[in-house]
Parts: sequence; C-alpha cells; structure tokens
Amino acid sequence: MDLGLALAQYGPFASLDSVRLVAREAESMGFASLWVGDRLLTPLRPRDPYPGGDGRIPEAQRVFLDPVAVLTVAAACTVRPRLGTSVLNGPLYPPVALARSLTTVDLFSGGRLVVGLGLGWSSDEYDASGVPWKGRGARLEGVLDVLEAVWTADPVSYAGGPWTVAPSHVLPKPARRPPVYLAGFAPAALRRVGRRADGWLPAALPPPLLTGMWDVVRRAAEEAGRDPGALRMALRCNPIITDEPVDPSRVPRAGTVAQIAGYLAEAAAAGVHEAFVDLQLTARDDDHLLRLAEAVRKAVG
Repeated sequence: MDLGLALAQYGPFASLDSVRLVAREAESMGFASLWVGDRLLTPLRPRDPYPGGDGRIPEAQRVFLDPVAVLTVAAACTVRPRLGTSVLNGPLYPPVALARSLTTVDLFSGGRLVVGLGLGWSSDEYDASGVPWKGRGARLEGVLDVLEAVWTADPVSYAGGPWTVAPSHVLPKPARRPPVYLAGFAPAALRRVGRRADGWLPAALPPPLLTGMWDVVRRAAEEAGRDPGALRMALRCNPIITDEPVDPSRVPRAGTVAQIAGYLAEAAAAGVHEAFVDLQLTARDDDHLLRLAEAVRKAVG
C-alpha cells in the first residue's frame, strides 16, 4: 500500500510558506502522494451536518485555501509525488474551466495529477454557487463527460444538461489523461465508480465496511464490461493523534501513531491500494505536522 499526506491547506496551515514546506518535506520523507480537499464556505447555521464527529464543521476549516491553487504550488516545488484531490465537489464547477485548471496542474507537474471528484455534502455551498442541489448526481455524470471530451478530443464539442460546447479547440491537453477517482458511499455512487472511474476515494471506515462497498464497485465494473482489477482504492484518514492509547472503538478517528498505523495495515489487508493521512486537525504548527507525518510513515513502514 502506498502512503500519502494531505498538503497544508486550511486552518493555521493556510499559507504559501506552509504549502511549500510541507510539500517539499513530504517528498523528502518518501510520501508517494500529496492531497488537497475542497471547502467553499462555513455557514453560521448550516442546513446539513458535517459528515464526521458530532456533525459540526471543524473550526480549523473556516480558513481554507483553493485546492487547485495549492496543487499548483506543490507541482512547482516537487518532482515525484502524485498530486491528488480528495475531493473536489465536481458539480459546483463549470466543467470546461475545471478541465483547463486541472490540465494546467497536470502539465506543471509532469503528469502527476490524480483527479478526485465527489458530490459534497453542503447544500449551502450549492446555493452559493448557483447550482441546484437536486439532480447533483446527474450533473456529476455530465461533468465527467465534459472532462473526458476536453482531455481526449480535438476539436471538442458537447451538448448535454446545462452545458453546450460549440466545436472548439481546447488546448493544451494534459501530459496524459489524468486518472479520475470518485467518492461516495451510497449504492448509486459506488456503482458510478465501477462504471466510470479509475478508482474510489473512501474515508477511513472499518475494513469490513470497506470490503463490502468495494465489492459493489467491482461488480458494477464487471457489469459495465470493465476490468475491476484495474481500479484502485485510495483512503483518506483524518486522525487525532494521541500520546496514550485510546479505546479501540475510537480508532481510526483518534489514536496513537501505533494505533493509526495498525488501522492502516488492516486497511491494506482489506484491499486498500493507497492511504493518505490528514494531520491538520491534530498538529499545532508546521514542525509538529511534519514530525507526526514522519512518525506515521515510519510506523506504517
């Protein structure tokens, strides 16, 4: 299993100096990939609960840098790690503009981009973007269609849903067609992964749950005439690192470095191809984050 790290992006880590430092040091430590998330706003009275913990948006996420801009900085100051999004809220973006932004990151990084897309969970963000909450699954399907057209065809043309692309040159193209991973846990979302994506982006769940959902993905791939063995699973883990062991029921949401490494070993045995840890909710500053990152990397092996 490959091990990655979330880039500096939010809370006290939302600065150019932090992005550069964490990207460079993570590469020197040997992390295989670097990842960003997507948060547009923090409503004072959210209509939807945050999908984790007690349902409240973590206070650190009130300050959140743009994910594509952060990846662009990382592309400029690293040469080896893959650069991934986990995840961009796909329906919120005009897809031709999104394709251009992602193409730029892929070119600047020499073909290291991994595009992770999802539906998001906040209807407040949809309202702020002028995008209807209803029908967001179908809208994501259209975004995937437009991305594929822009990245692989010349000239590009598309007509479907709210978008019409007249026959046009949309250049440059990526260094190679970026792999596209999709997030989601509902049956329809898992089947979409199998039908359309190169991989799945789950959160850190008990390994038996991951295995059951992965089986749904693989069956959908087979039914679509695709090779399920070509799909990859890349797991996000957002632990609170503790000095003393916690009750096993709290792992991987919290735990010592050894407990988190133990969970990741179980995830690898369950079929996870890659995992990355986001330490921004538990680290105090850049130096602390990098010390924790090195400790986790060594413990995972």
